[in-house]
Amino acid sequence: MFRSLRENGPALLVPAAWTVAAATVIGVVSTRALFVAHVVMSALLVAFVVASWRDMADGVLRAWKLVIVTGTPVTLAGVAGFLLRGGDAGLPADALLALSLFGWALLPAAGFAYTARRVEAGARIYAVGVACCVAGAVAVAVAPSATWTVLGLAVVGVGQTAGILDATLRY
Repeated sequence: MFRSLRENGPALLVPAAWTVAAATVIGVVSTRALFVAHVVMSALLVAFVVASWRDMADGVLRAWKLVIVTGTPVTLAGVAGFLLRGGDAGLPADALLALSLFGWALLPAAGFAYTARRVEAGARIYAVGVACCVAGAVAVAVAPSATWTVLGLAVVGVGQTAGILDATLRY
């Protein structure tokens, strides 16, 4: 059962994470809930990479292991940002939250780019994933309103979900 969760969990967690982030932007989900999600995701990332360390030793899976290993402190930066929010340290909190958001919008782009160059089947999906990560991150960065921020997050989420679903179903 644990192996099945490890193999299929990311295909559920990736879209869930972006949905919660977008829902927080429009006020449907509280920032407290997003904080809790960051804490849980940090634990899941560590558990996943420890449990999968040997399985992710070579090739494309090694690249994704590096994305996860790099992404763990990025997620923890979000945790720290939430903890510092509301205090006198507004700028560091905002910077840490931005690092977490843009880190997870863009880190998978590197994994998708590497994967697209290494596989034949699904290469186009991974290339689209790269484009969605970058376009969505740019859209969030320049968004003039919450609606546009949510649209940018949706673009990131759709691209990353397509890539992880393809990997889960195909490989």
